[in-house]
Amino acid sequence: MAIEYLGFIPVLLLVALAGVQLGLVAYAAQQAGTAARAGARSASLQPGTAQQGCAEAVSDWLAGDTSCSAAELGEEVEVTASVTIPSLVPGWDFGQAKRKAVMPLDDTPLDAPGGQDG
Repeated sequence: MAIEYLGFIPVLLLVALAGVQLGLVAYAAQQAGTAARAGARSASLQPGTAQQGCAEAVSDWLAGDTSCSAAELGEEVEVTASVTIPSLVPGWDFGQAKRKAVMPLDDTPLDAPGGQDG
């Protein structure tokens, strides 16, 4: 009777592995969205700080594989964040999770009265 269950264990392990990998894909996508919003917010307040804002918003174990690019579009800044999706199976590449965020540029200098410091 127990021998039949031994044949089913690899199937259960494969389903569990696929479920955890799917969770990692979703987590990387969520972290990419968070990084894009944080990078856009940072770049809208101070141009050139998108990468720093992105890296600080992502979990430490994903921060090394996170990249951001910013582009000013008139009175807005658009940031695209890419987070490498971790893989449980060595050699399998799941690519990158990419998200974009757009924020209006802040035209109030940081040291002006009523600016971000005051």
